[in-house]
Amino acid sequence: MKLHCEVEVISRHLPALGLRNRGKGVRAVLSLCQQTPRSQPRPRAGGEPGGSHPACLLISTLKDKRGTRYELKENIEQFFTRFVDEGKATVRLKEPPVDIFLSKANSSSLRGFLSSMRLAYRGCDVDTPLSMLTPVKTSEFENFKTKMVITSKKDYPLSKNFPYSLEHLQTSYCGLVRVDMRMLCLKNLRKLDLSHNHIKKLPATIGDLIHLQELNLHDNHLESFSVALCQSTLQKSLRSLDLSKNKIKALPVQFCQLQELTELKLDDNELIQFPFKIGQLKNLRFLSAARNKLPYLPNEFKSLSLEYVDLFGNTFEKPKVLPVIMLQVPLTLLECSAQTILNNRIPYSSHIIPFHLCQDMDSAKTCVCGRFCLNSFIQGTTTMNLHSVAHTVVLVDNMGGTEAPIISYFCSVACYVNSTDMLK
Repeated sequence: MKLHCEVEVISRHLPALGLRNRGKGVRAVLSLCQQTPRSQPRPRAGGEPGGSHPACLLISTLKDKRGTRYELKENIEQFFTRFVDEGKATVRLKEPPVDIFLSKANSSSLRGFLSSMRLAYRGCDVDTPLSMLTPVKTSEFENFKTKMVITSKKDYPLSKNFPYSLEHLQTSYCGLVRVDMRMLCLKNLRKLDLSHNHIKKLPATIGDLIHLQELNLHDNHLESFSVALCQSTLQKSLRSLDLSKNKIKALPVQFCQLQELTELKLDDNELIQFPFKIGQLKNLRFLSAARNKLPYLPNEFKSLSLEYVDLFGNTFEKPKVLPVIMLQVPLTLLECSAQTILNNRIPYSSHIIPFHLCQDMDSAKTCVCGRFCLNSFIQGTTTMNLHSVAHTVVLVDNMGGTEAPIISYFCSVACYVNSTDMLK
């Protein structure tokens, strides 16, 4: 039985000697081996190999293919498995007094391997076949590939799994119509490039790739980006997202929960609006949404702090002279309640109030005064110079302009009158 992972063996005597460990694992092959002396015949099938010749742990690396052997029977002090779902675990041995740190392992393989180690520690028979105490071949380390680039359909693996240790996977021009579920088992992925395929829908399980920082979906057939993905672990990991050259008409308001995004590409879609809370993307620095169908920008666009913006080729409309008045007098009970909750930052969820009310408040409009409104508001449009939010601006049109229409909301007549932008 073997496990491919990164290993760091640390002596617990180091701190007492004033020494520090390297703090970095090395690629290794871990084997549960049968200790069969050369002078004795191998045990027959049906015998008791675990009892007569206990299993041991063999750690082999590229520099030491013969490996280092550790006894297991009654020699394990403790297992640390809190992060086993992330492919990490630690085995503390009694003799020698070392901690064996395991990382970047396939989580299911790691669980099985640890289970077998527990059996070996108790002196029980291990259910799976044990390896022989022989040097590991160089080919065994091929599974440690961290990068794989596939750019043709004929090279796409059909009968063989992707190396579990991949951190960068590109499968372009492969004719994929859906995301291969085998990719979603690659828990170490940091960059996933699925550009130039025919993918129509993204599985929510992409959000289970907890280390994913870059996702490239350029030139596919996507029509949406799901709310489930916006509320997944991608909120904390995703830095770069390329959705250009698809068929997306709108992004959900929850998209703005991907607050670690620094680069967003939305060129050549069918966008008719930005998420109106786009100003919440505080880390966004590069935004490209050229050649879409945007008629205007949301008011919170003013809150962005960009280094680069490209909105060329959109169908921007001229600001309307007269505002749209949707004020309600008196306010409805729903409006009053929602404004109170939102303005006072009172937490809410579908476990507390009906789901449709949560959706209404998630899509609440923000007045220029900072207060919120649902259905009672004044809507006005004006223009803004994109240089006010970005250092580098690509011209909005062929006429050399850098201004774009922006839509604003006002919770009262007083806010509308006091807005200098609207009185210009």
